[in-house]
Amino acid sequence: MTQHVNSYPKLHNAAWPGLVGKGEGSEPPISLEKMLDLTAAAEVDGIKFDGIDLFLADPHISIDITPDGVKALADDIARRGLKVGSLVAPIWGGEHGAMGEGEARQWYLTQVRKACAIGKQLRELGIRLSGAIRIDSAVSTAEWAADPEENQKRIAQTFREACDIAQEHGEVLVAEGEICWGGMHSWRRMAQLLEMVDRKGVLGFQADMAHTLLYLMGVNAPEDALLPPDFNWKDTATLDAAYTKVCDILRPWTLDFHVAQNDATVKGSGSHDKTGRHCLPDDPNGKLDIVKYAGFWLRETDGALTKKVRHLCWDGCMFPNETLLNPQTWNDILATMIAVRDAHGWNE
Repeated sequence: MTQHVNSYPKLHNAAWPGLVGKGEGSEPPISLEKMLDLTAAAEVDGIKFDGIDLFLADPHISIDITPDGVKALADDIARRGLKVGSLVAPIWGGEHGAMGEGEARQWYLTQVRKACAIGKQLRELGIRLSGAIRIDSAVSTAEWAADPEENQKRIAQTFREACDIAQEHGEVLVAEGEICWGGMHSWRRMAQLLEMVDRKGVLGFQADMAHTLLYLMGVNAPEDALLPPDFNWKDTATLDAAYTKVCDILRPWTLDFHVAQNDATVKGSGSHDKTGRHCLPDDPNGKLDIVKYAGFWLRETDGALTKKVRHLCWDGCMFPNETLLNPQTWNDILATMIAVRDAHGWNE
């Protein structure tokens, strides 16, 4: 058996692959109970997942869950030996997303407030030791592009007000850079938005290895591409230079991190717009040396550990149900996450 000595960052699975891209027009969702069971059952070299990150959306968890419901949820997760990490706030479905004003903005902020209240209760129950509340602009790149500079200001104002709510609850927010979200669809625009909000420590960046790879390619933002359209993926020097540029700009904001693989294509499924294609860690078409490039996010330019990310999460959205329901899938993923921690972890 391999010796594994690091205990941080903790290793979390995500529940939302059972929901995202599922439902109408696609495969049926996988229940939260089943996702918890699969997570708890995975084991490699005697190491198991430490916890799970949750999507506050039906049919997993209603954003309107009662305090008693939160307590029951915590008990259900705890009996499997798991902790809770980051929570995804369901901020979609309103008018104009975070670009909305007036009642539309208040609807968005109400969703954030409900998510923060759930997060706070889970912390007070002792089951949530790390993690943030995930948000995004909840608006398409096409709608954003109608008036980019003005719309960026609107999103920033919404995010600032969301930061006030998070602070009231002792929470932090993280914005996941993903090419499908207007104003967050390129590394340059994502950095601009974080700087406009200017609430470092309250609003941070959630780096997902699959999504940020597409930042380099300029998908949905060709003006910000750092790799040519016909890029040769064997050219690791050019890839490293591009990856370093994006990480150096966004790493100082990074508070939450998703380990993932990507084959440099985009995918959409069900209700989820086209975005980064998550691959299994050993996918032959995967373009990332996962352990190597995780280090670009988890270490400073000089190699020192940032230690800002208290738990790693695996994000595997839009895998087929057959893959998600196969226990070996989760052992393979856990093994990859252990390798990342072996290389870039620490003890306390």
